[in-house]
Amino acid sequence: MSASAALPTLDERLSAGQALRERFPRSTLGALAPRPSGYDAVGRLMWQGQSRVADLLPIRYQRMLENPLSFYRGGALLMADDLARGSNTTLELQICGDAHLSNFGVFSSPEGQLVFDVNDFDETDTGPFEWDVKRLVASFAIASSYLGHDDEQQARIATQVASEYRLSMQRFAAETRLGVWYARLDVGEVVKDLRGFLADHATQRVDVVIAGAKGQDAAKSYEKLVTYEDGAVRIRAHPPLVTPLGELEPSTLSAHEVLDEVLEGYRQTLSVDRRVLLEQFVAVDAAQKVVGVGSVGTQCYIVLLVGRDQRDPFFLQVKEAQRSAVSTARATDPEGPPGERVVDGQRKMQATPDAFLGWYSMGAGDESRSFYVRQLYDNKASVIVEKLDEPLLVAYGRACSWVLARAHARSGLSAQIAGYLGKNDSFESAMTSFALAYRARNQADFEALASAAKQGRITVAT
Repeated sequence: MSASAALPTLDERLSAGQALRERFPRSTLGALAPRPSGYDAVGRLMWQGQSRVADLLPIRYQRMLENPLSFYRGGALLMADDLARGSNTTLELQICGDAHLSNFGVFSSPEGQLVFDVNDFDETDTGPFEWDVKRLVASFAIASSYLGHDDEQQARIATQVASEYRLSMQRFAAETRLGVWYARLDVGEVVKDLRGFLADHATQRVDVVIAGAKGQDAAKSYEKLVTYEDGAVRIRAHPPLVTPLGELEPSTLSAHEVLDEVLEGYRQTLSVDRRVLLEQFVAVDAAQKVVGVGSVGTQCYIVLLVGRDQRDPFFLQVKEAQRSAVSTARATDPEGPPGERVVDGQRKMQATPDAFLGWYSMGAGDESRSFYVRQLYDNKASVIVEKLDEPLLVAYGRACSWVLARAHARSGLSAQIAGYLGKNDSFESAMTSFALAYRARNQADFEALASAAKQGRITVAT
């Protein structure tokens, strides 16, 4: 064992982060790097679609073309490309990779408590901490623009979201390791969990926003997905969004074999107690399901299981994991299977990971396919952006920033990050400049995709 004297003090770690400002001035983080001549955002999205189910791509484009915010949700690769060309710090850790405002939500912890946390990790990978902050703050600027706010309002919202991240990271830097690891934003105890991070009036606003996002319990959610035929429960068909395997094209019938192998192999990545619980359920039906925006086109299935009897349904989602946008943009080699990357990232960043979260990869070489598995519903709900005014959008942004800072702090680098961020507003000023610049770029890319649809370059579902 190493002597405790060898441990750097909090002040030493803060100073190490502060020293990084000489190499990576905070002001440089506000610049949006220009794209190389000939960069084609639409072509880049089409390239990404080559590894996905072709028949589902029109749905992806349809969802991305709903509005600039929806486009932003689907354009993680475009932004990763842009971030990779910019100025980045060496403070690298597990990042979400797609930390926009709609990838935070309410769901049940394994203990049944409602918590608010990051809830999508398809793009999680190792990367500079500021990538997540930029993705988050820019999403609020774009949402603000979408809601009809002027430039001043957009800047004000972006600044406050970035400021909350900085202040939260300062607080986490002074926390014990276990204090950081177990910190969580409990929907029922918002004021207690924020522990002074926000002013009283802002805390009350957050309580209103988060409480308003409470979703239905699993039983009510399942009612929309199941039907009973001759006393047996089955998945309700709603093609092309939910298509039972028996109704897919003959060429995809091998999905039965894929799911059987994935479910059997995935069990080994669960803890013993979770395996015992899962063994008490029996799979009775499966279907292909279209989910999200950016992930539309990846192989995604839902598996219906029953426990006590036919009136005890339980759903697992089996989703294909591909190379992350982060490693694609940075041209780095993944260390392990994509499914394992997603699961490991979620377990590292999320305070209360899904009890049934696991992964499995099949095949080898170019023929390999990787999946991760989780519960389909766990009392999940997301905030409806259209219902937020400026104060509520700020309050929601602060809650997201607190959660993101906590997720990053679990890496053990909270003091170094806090030292780099500092105590003045230089960081949030840079984040705001970047967010407003990216809002304009996102709008241009959105219009380019709309033009491609009119020209027939892409096919959009109707």
